[in-house]
Amino acid sequence: MRIIVVVGARPNFIKVGPLMPALAAAGIEARIAHTGQHYDATMSDVFFSDLEIPKPDWFLGVGSGTHAVQTGTAMMKLEELLSAERPDALLVVGDVNSTLAGALAAAKIGIPVVHLEAGLRSGDMSMPEEVNRLVTDQLSSMLLTPVREADANLVAEGIDANRIHFVGNIMAESVLRNLERIRSRDVCAAYGLSCGGYVLATIHRPENTDHPERLREIAAALLAAPLPVLFPVHPRTRPLLASAGIDGASNVRLSDPVGYLDMLALQRDAAAIVTDSGGIQEEACMVGTPCVTVRRNTERAITIAVGANRLSAADAIEIGRGLGEALASERVWERPERWDEKVSSRVAQALLSGVIPLAGCAE
Repeated sequence: MRIIVVVGARPNFIKVGPLMPALAAAGIEARIAHTGQHYDATMSDVFFSDLEIPKPDWFLGVGSGTHAVQTGTAMMKLEELLSAERPDALLVVGDVNSTLAGALAAAKIGIPVVHLEAGLRSGDMSMPEEVNRLVTDQLSSMLLTPVREADANLVAEGIDANRIHFVGNIMAESVLRNLERIRSRDVCAAYGLSCGGYVLATIHRPENTDHPERLREIAAALLAAPLPVLFPVHPRTRPLLASAGIDGASNVRLSDPVGYLDMLALQRDAAAIVTDSGGIQEEACMVGTPCVTVRRNTERAITIAVGANRLSAADAIEIGRGLGEALASERVWERPERWDEKVSSRVAQALLSGVIPLAGCAE
């Protein structure tokens, strides 16, 4: 079986880390196409080295742009690649623009799409990722879900249950497989911080950063935090923070983005995390650090259900209340079902069971 795996951004890289060796062990020929959606070395190259991911066979150089430009450019380049290679299936991961582009390009030329992390829903159509998830799932021949609730979502949307495979959370497997590698990493010391003595913050979503009033509220909450705050800054966010009142001269310490292993160590050693990232909600759940998610909603509702996470609006008082709850929590919760080290092997088993083409696409 020959498949092409599409990656384009940080969450994709993390998820294919454990996947590629599992596919090879199962006798599946899998090659990587990197769209270049995240093309900066700090947002791309470091993850390939940290996670020991095979070098991509193709780098498409899509770069930045609006959602339409980025998706359209990736779609055109992937269509050309797929037309030349004609793999047995295209595997797309998560919900970034590259995921949607791959699904569209493959479906248009009759190549079955396999969606890893299918069925997650926030119910918020203002989120570009929600649009990507919905469309990708409708175009997919095989849907690999991270939680049982995702199966129910897909069935409710008319997806044939025979196409759905509950494999578990590949992000969780990546965390578990790398915990030993970060055991001796004392990353926080490089920032003058002690284990358990700081809050880790990551804010980058447009729903927060593109609204100055929301970013000011988030900044006010971080500035008022009872512990020092370490804030690795997404490249597009840094110039906005000064306007919001964070310039690095306060208890909020700004840093450049860090690699996957260092970020995992920082999450493990933090007293709490304030974020708007989907992936970090899951990683925090796995490393045992309580999380406050600054969003209207989350597709990772299971992290709230088990007690690892709590939602907060972009309001300084509400974020402060959530952070206080997180800092006071006992940091003990049950790991979600199938968030283990066997996810990638379940993916391989599902692929070997056969990908059923969509109606009209069978040769």
